[in-house]
Amino acid sequence: MKNLASAWLIFTTLLACQTSNSKVETLPISDQYLIVLGIAQDAGYPQIGCERACCQLVWDEKEAVQYVVSLGLVDQKNQQKWLFEATPNIKEQLQLLNQEQPSPDMLPNGIFITHAHMGHYTGLMQLGREAIGAKALPVYAMPRMQTYLSQNGPWSQLVELQNIALQPLSENTTVTINSNLKVIPFKVPHRDEFSETVGYKIIGNNKSALFIPDIDKWQKWERNIQSEIEQVDYALLDATFYENGELPNRDMSEIPHPFVEETIDLLQDLPLEEKNKVIFIHFNHTNPLVRNSEERSKIERLGFRVARQGMKLDL
Repeated sequence: MKNLASAWLIFTTLLACQTSNSKVETLPISDQYLIVLGIAQDAGYPQIGCERACCQLVWDEKEAVQYVVSLGLVDQKNQQKWLFEATPNIKEQLQLLNQEQPSPDMLPNGIFITHAHMGHYTGLMQLGREAIGAKALPVYAMPRMQTYLSQNGPWSQLVELQNIALQPLSENTTVTINSNLKVIPFKVPHRDEFSETVGYKIIGNNKSALFIPDIDKWQKWERNIQSEIEQVDYALLDATFYENGELPNRDMSEIPHPFVEETIDLLQDLPLEEKNKVIFIHFNHTNPLVRNSEERSKIERLGFRVARQGMKLDL
């Protein structure tokens, strides 16, 4: 209970620190909304083995721990909730989501997975008999992702014991999850060693959001990101690295996420109203946007947004 109380304290403190001039960061005005449950890259913040200044700030309790990227989707009218991504922090994130829409077992009505990299699906192990022992919890996944979960342990045991019930997704095909909410998966280019990678368009009664936590360079995508932003109210976009050279001992061409600086250059001519839709998320521990920094202030002065744990987006 002490750990959960600490998690909630961190979460509510971050929520209270959100910028006051951002309408998407206020409490929702309707009973259906997205809530940001994590903002960090797969390994979280601080990252294992990191003794650099960026992580030392957290070890010294000068910056808050940040959970791995995840969204909660809440429909209070129908008393339902869904989780996007099953991260290594799923325990804490489900606890926080349950504060928004309580349920006796804390479990959501379903989980949507983007791809088979460690920060996005490994939390599923907490649904097994060694932990919460879920019963036929719907897990939405694309074909290769379904095959991977079905044929590789320990995930296959979750399927065999019916802790999870795999729900097939098809590219660009709408999934109606209730009378108020729809979800559309779409493929994006990424390192697809074990599964395809998707982003999601999440559609409510009044507004819609793009969720693209992982993608290779925007130029590799068959779609135009500017056009995609114009069609939604929010665009939560991959911001793993702020700039080239951020990992001095690594060939960054091997991990070709769009640098934040590249995305800003690409979108610099958008009107301010369109820039306001962009919410950067999925920060590596080296990215200054993961913590309080001048770079974060600069991004917001330009009209873009930076995701914060606890941010709520009205749908």
